[in-house]
Amino acid sequence: PAAKTDNVQMELSERPLGVFSRQLVLADTLDTERITADYEAGVLTLRIPIAERAKPRRIAIGGESEHKQIGG
Repeated sequence: PAAKTDNVQMELSERPLGVFSRQLVLADTLDTERITADYEAGVLTLRIPIAERAKPRRIAIGGESEHKQIGG
């Protein structure tokens, strides 16, 4: 079984016998420049990191320090 960590999510698991071919269409939110692949005990493992630009981030919002109510 694959090791589980907080930063890894398994998207697809296949174990066919014989000759095998698989083609994937990758989203543009993935970092295709840093894909790694390992083949061990008949299992091909691809690790495709999420691109930094696609990761959630906090954005600070500046403004007046006073609290104001918006009337309608």
